[in-house]
Amino acid sequence: QVRLVESGGGLVRAGDSLRLSCAASGPTFSIGPMGWFRQPPGKEREFVAAISRSSGSTYDAGSLKGRFTISRDNAKNTVYLQMSSLKPEDTAVYFCAVKLGYCSSAGCYEQRNEYDFWGQGTQVTVSS
Repeated sequence: QVRLVESGGGLVRAGDSLRLSCAASGPTFSIGPMGWFRQPPGKEREFVAAISRSSGSTYDAGSLKGRFTISRDNAKNTVYLQMSSLKPEDTAVYFCAVKLGYCSSAGCYEQRNEYDFWGQGTQVTVSS
């Protein structure tokens, strides 16, 4: 079992930046894509960003308009989410997830059910 632990969440003001981290442990050799999802209050979990293992190709939700950047350090089995120009509507629980193996299409990265392991989530609250 791969274990994921997120960190870096908190309460910030609109316009601030925040960086989330997610460290994986266990049989990490099989980890492929890593992604971030978020679940706003009263809403469903939604895709935020994802990154492939080998090429480092990134995918993000177009609605974010480039405010968030995903990166990973394979040596540390860690994925990051750098969030800037935060807005109150970014308030959510942020989850990291990993997929074993690889994605065969670009659309795979955005699908919740493609991911095999999930972290417990970290709360991000943006005040206006």
